[in-house]
Amino acid sequence: MNPVISLRGVRKRFWPGPVEAVSDVSLEVREGEILTLLGPSGCGKTTTLRLIAGFEVPDEGTVEVGSRVVAGGDRWVPPEQRGVGMVFQDYALFPHLTVEENVLFGLNRIPRREGRERTRQVLKTLDLTPLLRRYPHELSGGQQQRVALARAIAPEPVVVLMDEPFSNLDAHLRESVRDEVVGTLRKAGVTCIFVSHDQRDALAISDRVAVMNRGRIEQVGTPWEIYKHPESVFVATFVGRTNLLQGFVKNDHGCVQTDCGAFCRVEGSGLPQGTPVMVSVRPDAFQACDDGVLTGEILATKYTGAHVEATVAIETENEERTRLVVHLPATRSYVVGEPVCLKIVSEFASVVRNSCQTLGFSSPAAGEGEPAESEVLAPK
Repeated sequence: MNPVISLRGVRKRFWPGPVEAVSDVSLEVREGEILTLLGPSGCGKTTTLRLIAGFEVPDEGTVEVGSRVVAGGDRWVPPEQRGVGMVFQDYALFPHLTVEENVLFGLNRIPRREGRERTRQVLKTLDLTPLLRRYPHELSGGQQQRVALARAIAPEPVVVLMDEPFSNLDAHLRESVRDEVVGTLRKAGVTCIFVSHDQRDALAISDRVAVMNRGRIEQVGTPWEIYKHPESVFVATFVGRTNLLQGFVKNDHGCVQTDCGAFCRVEGSGLPQGTPVMVSVRPDAFQACDDGVLTGEILATKYTGAHVEATVAIETENEERTRLVVHLPATRSYVVGEPVCLKIVSEFASVVRNSCQTLGFSSPAAGEGEPAESEVLAPK
């Protein structure tokens, strides 16, 4: 399937400095896909969105929309001719226009009657027909969000761009409005690029996520791939909570040795024996049990409703203590100082593949024996 959005080697600098807000970004977005640019403030995600929309001019690289070069070299296509719909963070609705007039405003290139029919169709799709005579100040935040989306998709753009679309919503509305918006996009088959700093939104709504840091894309993948198999320390720590353990590849069967013992069948190893790595172990990986190989003491707890997030001090093989964040069942309460035994579900432990490039420690010679049965943290 040919991509509908393509960025190749895109860079954008801002002066004075210069500050390189976007650094050598290459990305493809497929037709009908929902892709989220995820990252902290200042990582370049909004600038990337503005480069696609045409609000910024790249210093290097090319931008294609619908297999047409819209920026790069001597080519420049203005925003209104790119076939791009934009939903801004503050919605940018015209306060003096009704809901219907706001949506109709973007259809001035087609006959008035045809534009009105298209407007009514889009309003019906988004369940906004009862509100078409209202003004923006008479709408809730969620309703304003849907009106902004209706105005963006009414001209049938190649792609809809949404910059932090849910950040202005109250917490109790956020999830329901988010699900409504995404459901509408999928029903209409609209290609969409979200910008977000919220990992929960990105994982919940996206077909794929592009994690950005300091102007670069660190990893692109499905939400499952991003969460379960982070390719850098930044991705591992930014997308959800995790525990990072230093170690080295023990053998060719996915076994990695760490100070907390040996992890067998670790996902994503496939590296030569002796390679220094970091293992990302999500808090979900831990199970409290009587026959757990890890023993420790609870230092702190935090009840979240779905689980208890506990900080546990674990005794390592070199007789030191390390702190791990684990999720324990919320079916009972836990007391600080209480001993706990843990085992690890192997599917939630993954080698951070690019970590070996940044680790500056040596590992024992490859093949110096196999871990004893008691050292294997992942269940057989």
